[in-house]
Amino acid sequence: MRNISASLMCADLLDLGSDISRLESLGVNYLHLDFMDGNFVSNITFGTSFIRACRRAVKSMKLDVHIMGYRPEQYFDKMEIGASDIVSFHYEASENRREVIKLIRERNASVLMALSPDTPVCVLEEYAEEIDGALIMTVYPGDSGRPIVPGSFEKIAAARELFDRLGLKDRIIEVDGNVSWTNIPYMKSAGADLFVAGTSSIFQKGTILEDTVPKFLSMLN
Repeated sequence: MRNISASLMCADLLDLGSDISRLESLGVNYLHLDFMDGNFVSNITFGTSFIRACRRAVKSMKLDVHIMGYRPEQYFDKMEIGASDIVSFHYEASENRREVIKLIRERNASVLMALSPDTPVCVLEEYAEEIDGALIMTVYPGDSGRPIVPGSFEKIAAARELFDRLGLKDRIIEVDGNVSWTNIPYMKSAGADLFVAGTSSIFQKGTILEDTVPKFLSMLN
């Protein structure tokens, strides 16, 4: 079942509690939390204490934590990574990828390998049996509101083909970056399962969640 992962960095930062409650009531299954260390990417977003606070704010939604930082394992305790979470870490962020995967698995969380636009899909093959899927970045990590990188739809399709070829049809393909009303159908057709929704869709300026979330869900299912 395809679903939305609502990007909290695109929500109303002065009224996050209300937005979280509204998202849950509207049937959004995942809350997307971007963690940036100011090193792997130049920006800094939510800290580990904020991610812990989000755990206490959600009732039915699961946390979808995207770590854009080197040595991602150093943050797992501070974020209280645990069962039902999705954790994405970037291929380039660690030289000990299998250890990172193992540590996430030990917490009963799902693990996705994140690929920046310049990272080829072929790197997934070595780890495909050990991960739950891939997060395909369709913009360069670190900023929101950027145009989609050319070739992104083909990259989503290539990741789906790789997993299917290996007999791993249950692997998740998550897409992150300019998931707009125009791009959603192409991403869906290419094989995406989980869609990071932000300023290009559910949090679009001048709209309300009660209109945009049902529209998004109807496009997926």
